[in-house]
Amino acid sequence: MASSHSSSPVPHPRGGGGNDGIYRKDKEPSSRHYRPVRSLPDVCPKEPTGEARGLCEGPSVVAEHDRWTVYNSKVNLPAALNDPRLTKRESDFFTKTWGLDFAETEVMPSFYLPNITKEHFGPYLQETAQREKIHERCRNICPNKDDVDAVPSITNNHDKSRTELEQVPKIFMKPDFALGDPSTFNAVLPWSHFNSAGGKNSRDMASSRLLQEKLSHYLDVVEVSIARQISLRSEAFFHAMSSQHELQDRLQETQRSAAALRKRTAAVHRLMCQGPLSALRQALSRANHVRLHNKLKLMAAVHQTQPTVQLLLSTSEFVGALELIATTKEVLQQELQGIHSFRHLGSQLCELEKLIDKMMIEDFSMYSRSDLSRSLEEEGQVLEKDRLESLVFGLLRQRKLDFLDIYSEEMILAAKSIVTQCVIDSVSHIEEIDSEIVNKLADQMRLMTFPQWFELLQSVFENFILFLKRIKATLSVIRNVVLEVLDSNQKSRLLERGAGGTAEAPGALLLQGEAELAYLTHEGMFISDALNHTQQSLAAVGQEQSSAVGPGSQEQSSAVGPRSQEQSSTMGPRSQQGHCRTDVCGSDSASGTTESSSSRDPSYPPGGGAGVTSNEEMMPTDLELGRVANNIQELLYTASDVSHDRCVKVLMARAKDGSLERLSSAEFVCLSRAVEGFVRDTEELCCRRSMSLRGALQSQANRFVHRFHEERKTKLSLLLDNERWKQAEVPAEFQDLVNSISDGRITLPERKPIASEDRKPSEYLHIDGQKYAVVGTVLLLIRIFLEYCQCVNDIPSIATDMLTRLSDLLKHFNSRSCQLVLGAGALQVVGLKTITTKNLALASRCLQLVVHYIPVIRAHFETKLQPKQYSVLRHFDHITKDYNDHIAEISAKLVAIMDSLFEKVLSRYEVKAPMPSVCFRNVCKQMAKMHEAIYELLPEEQTQMLFLRINASFKMHLKRQLARLGVVNDGGPQQGLVGVDIAFYTENVQALRTLEKLDLSMAEIWEQKR
Repeated sequence: MASSHSSSPVPHPRGGGGNDGIYRKDKEPSSRHYRPVRSLPDVCPKEPTGEARGLCEGPSVVAEHDRWTVYNSKVNLPAALNDPRLTKRESDFFTKTWGLDFAETEVMPSFYLPNITKEHFGPYLQETAQREKIHERCRNICPNKDDVDAVPSITNNHDKSRTELEQVPKIFMKPDFALGDPSTFNAVLPWSHFNSAGGKNSRDMASSRLLQEKLSHYLDVVEVSIARQISLRSEAFFHAMSSQHELQDRLQETQRSAAALRKRTAAVHRLMCQGPLSALRQALSRANHVRLHNKLKLMAAVHQTQPTVQLLLSTSEFVGALELIATTKEVLQQELQGIHSFRHLGSQLCELEKLIDKMMIEDFSMYSRSDLSRSLEEEGQVLEKDRLESLVFGLLRQRKLDFLDIYSEEMILAAKSIVTQCVIDSVSHIEEIDSEIVNKLADQMRLMTFPQWFELLQSVFENFILFLKRIKATLSVIRNVVLEVLDSNQKSRLLERGAGGTAEAPGALLLQGEAELAYLTHEGMFISDALNHTQQSLAAVGQEQSSAVGPGSQEQSSAVGPRSQEQSSTMGPRSQQGHCRTDVCGSDSASGTTESSSSRDPSYPPGGGAGVTSNEEMMPTDLELGRVANNIQELLYTASDVSHDRCVKVLMARAKDGSLERLSSAEFVCLSRAVEGFVRDTEELCCRRSMSLRGALQSQANRFVHRFHEERKTKLSLLLDNERWKQAEVPAEFQDLVNSISDGRITLPERKPIASEDRKPSEYLHIDGQKYAVVGTVLLLIRIFLEYCQCVNDIPSIATDMLTRLSDLLKHFNSRSCQLVLGAGALQVVGLKTITTKNLALASRCLQLVVHYIPVIRAHFETKLQPKQYSVLRHFDHITKDYNDHIAEISAKLVAIMDSLFEKVLSRYEVKAPMPSVCFRNVCKQMAKMHEAIYELLPEEQTQMLFLRINASFKMHLKRQLARLGVVNDGGPQQGLVGVDIAFYTENVQALRTLEKLDLSMAEIWEQKR
């Protein structure tokens, strides 16, 4: 009854149970672990799909094929019942109901019952161990009667049957026993015992009968053995025979139910499955055709890349060309990888990108040259701003970060050309300079007069200011582009971090067509689960929040598996990218231009999300962009330094022959103001303190100060050498000059065209309520140190040097006046006959005037110095001390003159009539002359102090003479005569102006030495 194919009513075995089709129980089931729920045996296989068949070769559940018969069964009933490998026959084989309980399954342990182990019975076993040993010992001593009788009988029957079977020849037991084999037939029936030639004799008949009986005996032995075996299994056999009819009835009922199920399933398949499955197949086919169409459009767009790039390059749209090349390369790597027709396009695009790099660098060089060399008078600070932004963005995108070096080189050349052009323009308006004879620009500048050269310098300054403004505006545009790119990079990173969680979430957005694909790729038990899973994913992503999913839905979503997610994530976005790139790679020039202009805004790079990634990979890092921004600021500093250096060249070319040293103070002040103004403007414009031009001006200022000082020192020396030390009239302009100083204006007054006849000169110089009788040299000295102060006001950088030179000038005046007056140098230099007391008093008063103005000069210079330079102010302290010492020496000289006179006159004094004596008359006469000489020159306080010192000298000499004469204060006649002379002296001295209240104290002449 064995058959070749079709299904069997017996369930198939699970793996490892043999290939005979017999269902067997697991021998070692695991009772302590949960086993997975097993589905029903696959008696209804899937619909054939044209692929290799699965585990089951049976009939279709849907369509009825060949009618099934018992011959299609794989095993027969006796073989199933007489399986020798079964230790125990299943008695309910024909009575079990087909279903989940047909195969023996394990019962899951209850969650509410504890897991009982052997350890739980330990105490009980210990209690009963002794009784069990006694029971076993008793059972061995007194065995069961039934068991004792049954064992020998069974053993005897078994030995008897084995002995009988051993009588049967072994040839009958061979598995290849067949009487058709001649050798086997001859061995069973030995023909040698039969004589075929003669007739049958009694011997042959006996042999034949004996052979027949022997074979019959063998047959009886085998039949008895078989009957014995059948008798051992008779109960199961008769039970199986009794269940045969019931099994046939149930099989017929099952056949009828299966036929009805197939009919209903076929109807369901025809009504509900064929249409939807056909629609899904058509949707999948349509999606494949759409993808193919998009791929073909993408290939057509990529095919037009090179013409479009050439069109963009013809309009200098480098950024658009680079974006198109990058997008095309990305499409080739992701979407069109492996297409044979585009195998050389990638290398061609790389070469084209290198060509664009060279073109951008050359174009930027041409732009820099045209921008910096154009006329400075043109309006508009930035030339072709859009072109510059496009170039800078393209260079940054290609990491060509050294483009600022090109701009720096062009800037230096432009700075040189500015100076050259200014000189050429200035020389063209000067007829005295022939440019054909004098070729060098420096020689041409030295041939100019100072006003012409100063006008040229101002023109250079103005042009460089415009030049720096233009550079700053251009660099500001470049800097804005760099900062925009930097800001775009930072925003892109923030967006990526924010979108990272959404991208990794399982509920990604499904594009159009993915819902249909979910039906085809779903591997769950029910196809409706795919729609539920898709709807749940869309709802979860739309609300941007995670929804709680039950265990059943989790199994369903896991049943969808990675295949559906992978297919949906690859088909949807790629088709969308294909659309985007088709638009980007279009051959229309207008679209290419629009793309390139929009690509300058790094916040919206073309090509969708893939474009953002590509741009981020190509763009410089934040550190590199920061360095470029710093280099831009350094380039502005370099522009300021270059401008200053070129102006230094102009300045030094003029100063080469020493012409700047010969400038007047007004001209040098104008030059200094112009340079300071230019330096200040460049500092405000570039935020850079360039020192080259200041250093050159300081060098020229030092030379100017040296010449300025030497001229005024020489002038002062000449004035002093020609000074006759007589009181000079004070012009009104000098009085106005000192008045302005008193008002705090330490500057030279402007010249006023007022007639000098309106205001007459005065005899004295009135300062702060005091009268100063001065010589002409001191008036000019006041003007000279005001010129020094004025230079410091105009050129603050020379304050320290000018202070040193002014200190030297004041020292020179002090020392030279001392030589001429106190040292009597004026007798030989000017030809004075003698140095009179009036000369001495006038010199003292002039020195006092200078001392009066030293604190004013000190305060003025202190405002012009830095705090760390205040140490140089100590020169004024030394000068003040020297002047005061000089004044004291003049006063001492005046006292010494009278002292020598007293010594000479009083040495001839005699106490005798007539009174007053001649000596006292001469003394009073000389005192009157002294008073007359100094009264109008020195102030009242100084006059009184001077006469007190003279009176002290007079008393000393008179006392000495009286002691020599022996006149004492004894009330005698000589004392009386001396008293008359003293009264005459006192009356005459106190009769002088401002000396009325002078206390002469003549009583000291009478004090005797003890």
